[in-house]
Parts: sequence; structure tokens; C-alpha cells
Amino acid sequence: MKKYTYISITAAALFLLLTVSCNDDFVNRDPAYSIDSENYFNSKTDYENALVAAYDPLQSSYVNVILGEIASDNTLAGGESQTDVIGFQQIDDMIHTPINSNIRDIWNWMFAGVSRTNYILEFQNKIEFEGKKQILAETRFLRAYYHFELVKWFGEIPLKGDTRFKIGDEKTIARSSVADVYASIEADLIYASENLNATASQNGRATKGAALSLLGKAYLFQNNFAKAATTFDQVIALQKYSLVADYNSIFEAEGENGAESIFEVQYTDVEGAGFGCLQCSEGNVAVGFNGPRNYTGTVFTSGFSFNVPTAKIANAFEVGDNRKDVAILDIKDWALKTGATYGEGYEHTGFFNRKYIPRKRSASAAGDLNLTNPNNYRAIRYADVLLMAAEANSKGNIDEAKARDYLNQVRRRAFGDLNHDITASGPALTDFILAERRLELVGEGHRFFDLVRTGKAAQEIPGFTAGKNEVFPVPIEEIQFSNGNWKQNPNY
Repeated sequence: MKKYTYISITAAALFLLLTVSCNDDFVNRDPAYSIDSENYFNSKTDYENALVAAYDPLQSSYVNVILGEIASDNTLAGGESQTDVIGFQQIDDMIHTPINSNIRDIWNWMFAGVSRTNYILEFQNKIEFEGKKQILAETRFLRAYYHFELVKWFGEIPLKGDTRFKIGDEKTIARSSVADVYASIEADLIYASENLNATASQNGRATKGAALSLLGKAYLFQNNFAKAATTFDQVIALQKYSLVADYNSIFEAEGENGAESIFEVQYTDVEGAGFGCLQCSEGNVAVGFNGPRNYTGTVFTSGFSFNVPTAKIANAFEVGDNRKDVAILDIKDWALKTGATYGEGYEHTGFFNRKYIPRKRSASAAGDLNLTNPNNYRAIRYADVLLMAAEANSKGNIDEAKARDYLNQVRRRAFGDLNHDITASGPALTDFILAERRLELVGEGHRFFDLVRTGKAAQEIPGFTAGKNEVFPVPIEEIQFSNGNWKQNPNY
């Protein structure tokens, strides 16, 4: 079994209060030792531990990934029945409302990440120490990552600069405009890209390439194609990343943190988890949710049969495209070949998201094995950057030759030859690039947001209402807490 390097909140004990025993003199005695949040940062180790805690909510972003597919035209919600995780079912059918626990989870868990990064930044000037810029750069990358997720899902969100939110702020601080949120993201990522090392000191930590890649993506989401193209070219010029020859290896254990990985969310199966606290899991919860029900056989293990690919996406691959059998598991064909058995869940299509379904694992795995899968999430990989760079160059009419080159690098890996190169130009080239993104990245949580930002969601997603479903509703609790300060997103 490989040795996992992962980031755990257990390394950071941010609040400590030691009590003293009661006696007659208790009222006249001070606590022997006390640290609260206002006087915590007193050493480099304190900042390092707080940074570990700031990484931890990344593991909760599993729900962002699975719902990024379910909300799109790539997959159906699936599960055991039409009431199994009702929030997933509502999002799949585009009938979700502000009363949706899964949407609330995204809001809460991503803002938990923002809060932890702002905690560090609030006290960034308290002491000086060697390596401080690196810590602050990682912190600002993480804040940008969490803010980017939030603005994708909800549009306008509250910002509070380099300080933590406190109770009551929701009644006085407005939701910032999307433009202002992106300006904050850009500032954080520019700082991060200028101060981060090109090579991570530990798997899972942010790097210069990760910061530039996310910055380029932020520009692309705002249709700032010139800045996006220039930024992606900086990533490529680092010569730190490459397309691995074997597409299948990317999503197996040996492919984690490999040559194609720019930023990965680290998971492990050695800490147990349960449904009482899904965000507490150190394992990739989405993987168990994606697995076939009641599965017995080789290679894979059982799951809950959510997020099932449609026949439409399974049939979208061209003949000879080596990615299809890696991305899509045809369970009936697999069972005939291997003797595996399985149960059919709700909305059974016969297909599963092979990239992220449970694999056989070691006896040291703990807790509910459906919730503690060790599969890392490849949040940003080089093929994604190449296709975003191709899109920026094509849409921005910047360099079509470069756009075709980036696109065809990805296609040559997919087909193993030069016979499937694209020679188109103009809008047709852009269409080929967007179609390639769907095939290359299927199952990885990007499809819904690609459709929204390119204006194609209403024509591709059943039930999608233009002027409403581009973003998700702010959880009803937040609207109520704000006492009228925050308005709900339009048409919810």
C-alpha cells in the first residue's frame, strides 16, 4: 500500500483552555495557562498549524464535485430511490429551492475555509519569521480557491477583507458584487503566484503553477480572454507539467500527484467517518456515493449508485477514443467479462463514473468504507489548463495556431495518433475545444459551470431556467439571519 501524505485538522489545536481544580481559593486564582483566538499566533509553528487547518475544508469540497456533474447534462442523481438524498434529486431536476441541505453544505463548508484563511491573515503582522511569505501565499491561494467555489455557486457573496466574520456581520455587511469577488480572487492569486515555490514541499500544498492556473481560470470565467491566455502560457512555460501517456493511470493510485497534476485535494482511508459528520471524513465521500450498489467482484467495491452517467455522454466519445473506458464503466459489459454482480439503483443507466468509484483497498481502511475512500481529487490538471488556454486563444482571437496545438496535444493522447487532429478555425474551433473539455473532464465536476459560463446551459440541461439557474439559491437560513440585509438570488 502506498503511504499517503495528507493534511489533517488534527494537527492544529487552535483553541486551548486548561482548567484548574476547584477549591476554596478558586475565585482568587488565575488559570494556569490560557490561549484564546486573540493571542494564539506566537510562533511559526502556530501559523503552520493554522495553515493546516485552512487546508482541511478542501476535503469537504467532494460535494461540489459530485453536484457539478449531477447539475449538468452528464449524469443523473441516481441513488436508491427518488427520495434518496432529496437535495441531489432536486438539483438534478433543476427544482431546488433555498431549502436544500446540500446547497447549504457548500455554503457552510466553503465559508469555513474562508474563515480559517482570514484568521491567519487577520494576525499576519503579529510576528516575523523565516518562511512567512510562503505561508501567507498558501493562505491566500486557499482563500481564493474557496471564494472561487462560492462565486461559481452563489454569485454575490459577502467579503470582509483580512478579518474574520463575526455574529451580526450578516446584518450589516452587504453581499459583494461578482466583479468585486473576482477582484479579490485575482489579488490573492497574483500575490500567491509571486511568492509560492514552483515545487511543493509536501503533496497537496499550493504551488506557483496552481496559483497561476486558478488565476487563468478566474479570468476565463470573466471572459477576459487576453489575460487568461497570457496567464495559462506562464503555467505552460514553467515546464513543470506534462500529459502522461496513459490516461487511465491518472485516476489510479499510482497517478496521484503525478506529472499531470497541478493541484490535488488529498484524501486517505486510514481515518474513519460516518454519516453524522460527512465533513469530518478524511476520505473522499463522493467516491463511495458514485460506486455501484451491492457490487461484488474484482477491482472495484460497492457504493450508493449516485451520479450515474447518461447514455448521451457515453455515446459522445468517438470511435478509438481511449478515454471512454477510463471515464465510463459499462457495468453490464464489465459483469459479463469478469463475473461481477451488482444491484440496480434509481435511474439506473448501466453506466458509472469510473474515474471516481471505489477501488479495492487495504485492510487498514477504517470506518464506513463507503465514506473513507482514499482517491485524491485532481482539482486542476494539465490537460484542463491546455484546453482552457486553447479556449482563451480561440475565443479571444489571439492565436488560433496555438489554440489548435493545445487542443491537439490532448487529442493525440486520447487517440494515440495524429489522425484525429483538428484543423478548424473561428467559432468551429471553439466548439471543438468545448466539446473536448466535456470528454476530457467528464466526471470531474466541471461540466455545469462550463455550460453556464459559455451560455449553453439552457439548451443542454433539462429543466434549466435562464435568468435563474446560473447560480444556486443562498440558503434560507442565511437570508433569515441577515434580517433583510441580503436579498435572495433572482427567481428563487
